[in-house]
Amino acid sequence: MPCRDAAEHLGLAVRSLGLQTYRDFEVVAVNDGSLDETGDLLERWAAREPRVRVAHRARTGLAEALQAGAAECRGELIARVDADDVTHPRRFSEQIRLLAERPDVSAVGTQVRYFPHEAVGWGARRYQQWLNGLTEPDALARDVFVECPIAHPTLMIRRPALEKVGGYRANGWPEDYDLILRLHLAGARLANVPRVLHFWREGDGRASRSDPRYSAAAFQHCKVHYLRQSSLAGHRRVNLWGAGRVGKAFARALLDEGLQIGGFFDIDPRKIGQEIYGAPVWDAREVPEHRDTFLLVVVGAAGARELIRQQLDAAGFHEPQDYRCIA
Repeated sequence: MPCRDAAEHLGLAVRSLGLQTYRDFEVVAVNDGSLDETGDLLERWAAREPRVRVAHRARTGLAEALQAGAAECRGELIARVDADDVTHPRRFSEQIRLLAERPDVSAVGTQVRYFPHEAVGWGARRYQQWLNGLTEPDALARDVFVECPIAHPTLMIRRPALEKVGGYRANGWPEDYDLILRLHLAGARLANVPRVLHFWREGDGRASRSDPRYSAAAFQHCKVHYLRQSSLAGHRRVNLWGAGRVGKAFARALLDEGLQIGGFFDIDPRKIGQEIYGAPVWDAREVPEHRDTFLLVVVGAAGARELIRQQLDAAGFHEPQDYRCIA
């Protein structure tokens, strides 16, 4: 449990851990250079609860704090907890049961619910709905480049799987997504318990709202970096379905990585026939004529991904061999 200036909400997180129905666990709380009362609160918690160990560190960053905390953990299963969220009493027990029943699964999350209601915006609600629809490993693998398919504060992972990919890294983009993509590329199967077992605090104070490592551009560069090691390995040229704002942003990220853009597909007649970064915009109905070039679907509009998948599947395209949805 990494903690930085978490005093305001730490008590609620602590109480939720104390209510876990599975009891055989330890807590490694990493105080990442907090300037408020976090350190004192953690020490008081450890004084009354022998399962709690506190590691005080200079303010380094979340990835470094997570890696330090994981190194201190002694269990064969390592679970992530946030210091400002609320954990359902059955979270650990249900995740452990799934991992026991599914030896093929390396890491598991849970469904989530954002709170408080008045702070939850449209984007968070959409992500929550999408995430909670992913439970089985094949679904998570299919959508792993759309967004992070496991909510990081719900992650429980087998120690060998975490160590195999080198743990957490600070690469200038989201450390949780970076870990999940490395696990995916290493062949790990991921799942989510089909039940809301985590209550995720929303608000303007979250690092994901202000830190450039969690910006849209950072996510795009993270995706492109790992796409080049997987779906795009051996490809120098790609096509994109989507010539809007999201498509243009991904095109810039791809060009920055040295890839060529063959062309864009779109359904908007105002865009068809134009050029973007020197590449033509074609009518989306022409996709089958360009099947020799790998296709990235970069349309972020609600519901569009499912419709595009249906059209591509009907045209004989196979995911992920011929195309990948990445938005």
